[in-house]
Amino acid sequence: MQDYLDFPYAAQVFCLQRETTALNTGKLRRETVYGVTSLSSQKAGPRCLLSLNRRHWSIENGLHYVRDMSFDEDRCRIRKFAGAQVMASLRNLAISLLRLAGAVSLAAALRFCAHAQPRPLRLIGLASV
Repeated sequence: MQDYLDFPYAAQVFCLQRETTALNTGKLRRETVYGVTSLSSQKAGPRCLLSLNRRHWSIENGLHYVRDMSFDEDRCRIRKFAGAQVMASLRNLAISLLRLAGAVSLAAALRFCAHAQPRPLRLIGLASV
């Protein structure tokens, strides 16, 4: 049982130190980040916490980066009611359908689908081959 943290459901605090090197300049950057988790130190030691953190970034890089680069999501002006959530869901659906169809490059797959109306309809079974 931890005695250093008085916060509901928090079991441990951790610190990650990162070093990255910019490929174009070679400049080294150091960063220290802190985290809080409800997992006890018995359930999540240092290796487990690092793995969980890396998986978080794989989601960020695999989905959110793609949504922003392919759909320019960060500049979307839809703000009212559930519009932003609906658009995010539609973007996720499009990405999932293209990945299920075997698309390697989502940008190329989106361009391919944009050139002819039946192509995206085939992905959801509304148009024949």
